Amino acid sequence: MQIIQSRRHFLAGVLATSSAGLFNAGPSNAAEELPLETTSVRLPRWIDGAYCWAGLYLAGELLRADGFTDVQYIQGDPKVDQWVWIANGDTDFSVNYVPVHLTFIDTGVPIKVLAGLHAGCMELIANDSVKDITDLRGKRVGTFTLDSLSYTMVALMAAYVGLDPAKDIEWVIWKGKAAEGFVAGKFDAFLFTPPAPQQLRAKKIGHTIVNTTVDRPWSQHFCCMVSVAEGYVNKYPAATKRVLRAIFKGADLCASDPSSSARQLVDRGFVPSYDYALRTLNDTRYDVWREYDAESSVRFYALRMRETGMIKSSPQQIIADGTDWRFLDELKRELKS
Repeated sequence: MQIIQSRRHFLAGVLATSSAGLFNAGPSNAAEELPLETTSVRLPRWIDGAYCWAGLYLAGELLRADGFTDVQYIQGDPKVDQWVWIANGDTDFSVNYVPVHLTFIDTGVPIKVLAGLHAGCMELIANDSVKDITDLRGKRVGTFTLDSLSYTMVALMAAYVGLDPAKDIEWVIWKGKAAEGFVAGKFDAFLFTPPAPQQLRAKKIGHTIVNTTVDRPWSQHFCCMVSVAEGYVNKYPAATKRVLRAIFKGADLCASDPSSSARQLVDRGFVPSYDYALRTLNDTRYDVWREYDAESSVRFYALRMRETGMIKSSPQQIIADGTDWRFLDELKRELKS
């Protein structure tokens, strides 16, 4: 009953805002809307929350209202990064950090990056021995593995200011919860993603030395982007466009009404804490998917990753092999703010 009521409440909110055009189900000319080739889609969810996936999580009810009859949120193996889920065929779409997308494009995983979703959900938090990124020389930085985001992003940040990530930083492999290791003093800094930055800030633990919401050049590029399995987009282009449109509308709702969006995330069981959900939505830039250049973000990270030896492909090859901007361009015209 609670799920049914929350869905009704969500759709009531959708109808309440439809007069502004934010949740119009189709483009301005309905006759131009191509029929769905499939009414099924599998989207990822993370059992511990993944608070910054809010736009994706809000898309489900919009898709059901737009003709999808089988919308599944799939929790894959939590022991591996969720990009493995789309590579294994467990999900049709993925929301992930730009460097993660580029890594699996470089290794030949058949996906297409469709668009940027939001900016600014990562924070490099340190103890009092580290004042800024250049102070990481000789310090201990925690990471889950030497190919995880927690390593890749910090290594890129360090290289950007002239440090040698391999020689100047002591990397500490940590298998437990990162916040617990940081509090226990196992490392001096760690790259945290929501809701950890919000939790640590609320408890006044550590301080942020790089915030990708406000600190350049990271704030000028997408943090997370949306990708689709190549087989899905090739077979179901109309469905792919509608899924991306629903995700964008979810992002618009996050930007325009974060309190209601945060409540929906909790009521529908995607995240446990309303407080941290609201803080995450207020800290994250969901309003930039129209403004920022998705291809520029891919090129920026691809160049840096190739320079540091993280990928072999050139930025041009990454863009040619692993991106598809046609739906983004169409939706920017259809969903004008």
